[in-house]
Formats: sequence, C-alpha cells, structure tokens
Amino acid sequence: MSFESLGLRTELLRAASEKGYSTPTPIQTQAIPPILDGRDLMGGAQTGTGKTAGFTLPLLQRLMSSKPEKGRRAIRALVLTPTRELAAQVTESVRVYGKYLPLRSAAVFGGVSINPQIKKLRDGVDILVATPGRLLDHVSQTTIDLSRVEILVLDEADRMLDMGFIHDIRKVMKLLPKKKQTLLFSATFSNDIKRLADNLLHKPDLIEVAQRNTAAERVTQVVHPVDSKKKRKLLSLLIGSGNWKQVLVFARTKRNCDRLALALIKDGLNAAAIHGGKSQGARTKALANFKSGKVRILVATDIAARGLDISQLPHVVNYELPHVPEDYIHRIGRTGRAGHEGEAVSLVCICLLYTSPS
Repeated sequence: MSFESLGLRTELLRAASEKGYSTPTPIQTQAIPPILDGRDLMGGAQTGTGKTAGFTLPLLQRLMSSKPEKGRRAIRALVLTPTRELAAQVTESVRVYGKYLPLRSAAVFGGVSINPQIKKLRDGVDILVATPGRLLDHVSQTTIDLSRVEILVLDEADRMLDMGFIHDIRKVMKLLPKKKQTLLFSATFSNDIKRLADNLLHKPDLIEVAQRNTAAERVTQVVHPVDSKKKRKLLSLLIGSGNWKQVLVFARTKRNCDRLALALIKDGLNAAAIHGGKSQGARTKALANFKSGKVRILVATDIAARGLDISQLPHVVNYELPHVPEDYIHRIGRTGRAGHEGEAVSLVCICLLYTSPS
C-alpha cells in the first residue's frame, strides 16, 4: 500500500516523499482512513511505529477540507503532549508535513519564557501543540481561546496520566467545544486509559498494531548481571570495547543522571545529562549535540523516554531499571525504530543473601 492509496492531498504526499516516506506503516494505514472520515480514534502502537505522522497527515488534510469561521485565525486543532521534547517533536512533524499548506502552527510548553509564545499566538495559529500545564498558564492570561477547536489529539496519553496531568486534562476539556473529533494515542492501554477514553471519545475506532504493552520486535534485549559497585565500570567497558557511537542511558533520578554523566566524562567518554531539573535551553542543547554526534552518551531520566525521536539510535542502556514495566517498554522503544535494528542493555545488580547456619 502507498500513501497515495490513502487519499491524501498532493501537498502532503509531496512533503512525505521529501521526508523519504513512500509506504505507510501499519499504524498509519489503519489510522489515517478513519481520521479522514472524522471519526474518533483510540490508537495503540509502540513507539517508533510512525504514530505521529499517523495523526498529523490526516489532521492537516481535515483542516484544509473544512472552512474556518470568518474573523481572526483561531486554534482549530489542539495536540496535548506530556513533555516539552515530545511537543517539539510533534510541532516539527506538523511543520514538515504541512510545509506546502497555508496552515500556521505553534508549540507552547514550560521551561522557557512565555512572552514569545504569546506573540506568536497573537499572530494567529491553526494548530497548537502544548503541554497541559503551560496551556493552562496561557488560558489564565487569556492568550488562548479553545472554543473553536475542531480536532483534539491526546498523544502519549498513558504518560500524561503517569505524570499526574489528569486534573489539567479535565480543566482543558471544559474549555473545548462538545462537538469535536478526538484522537487518543497511547503506547500502553491501562484501565485508567480506558476510563479516560470512555469519558472523552464518542464511539471510537480502536486500533492496535501490536500486542499491547509489549516490547518492539526489532529490539534485541540483553541483561548483564553486575555488582552495584562495578556497574559504572561495566557501562564504560561496554561502550568503549563495543565502540558504541551513540548510546542513550537511563537512570532513575536527576542526581544519578548528573553523577553518571560526570563519571563517564572522567572515563574519557563524551557524555551529557538531560532531565527535568535542567533548563529548557540546556535540554535542547544536549539533545541537539547527541543527535549530531557531538555527544556520544546521553544520560536521561524517564522524561526522555517519550518524545526523543532519534533516527537509527543503536543502543539503549537501563543503568537503573524503572519501577514499572510500562516505562521499560517506553525506554527501549527509543531504539529499533522505523524498521531499524536496535539493542537494549539492562545492568541488573545481584544481591546475595547470606543466611547464618542454624
């Protein structure tokens, strides 16, 4: 199947072709037709399956197919994301796929000054990508009007619930018109996600392109048992002896991220840390340097498990295992994306229990 067979506009096909895409992924094949038909959708797909394009392409087409109300350009599509990084990634996808369309887009998220965002909103925006907290900041300053939103997208809905955004989401829902198209995407389907979908979606189409809550097939998973005091040395050895050029390493806390990054630098390995305690500028710079190859190792908390779209990332390391299985799936989903092979390594501490003889 080709993108042409899905009934997309010439402008969108051209943009997708220039991006290097000619054949849709399974999630795109299944999601694009019902979205184009205006139906609500609940989509489940592992990260790296092309989910963002799966809703961005038909969203752009639907906005072009309907006439906006006369007057000042209003927000017609709202995409909610859990993290700044994911908001930036989605905004970039909207820009790339919509480059030949007369639609304006913007992103609003915390960690940066609100004033440039206010200025862009005043100029008029068709598509807004936002994190819930910063969106409500704009609402409180009356810089955003959500009363004419036609399409709502909840991206990585499970992560938004994990991060405690459910109350913010409910506040946003009250500001939106009752009649709208709602799309919910989640890498995992928990009971909480199902309840959220029941409250927000109207007779949605359900799409799952893989068995729910499972790891990607193209990711080779390796476990290295190791004493906790030797874990950092083993990590340096694996990276150095294997000549790993690009490695995403996960730790549980901000403090551990910073400590590990500094230790790796002392080992002669180029590393940087990214977590919620860093400024947005520092996070953006670290991620850009990692993508370009200037930084070999990026040490991150789970804030980076969603929204990091790095083409052909070969290695992910769980320096510390997450507390819940779903986070493990999201972490290793950073590799093995878009048909490429990847390797996920977990360093697991061995605890020896000594029982005294009776």
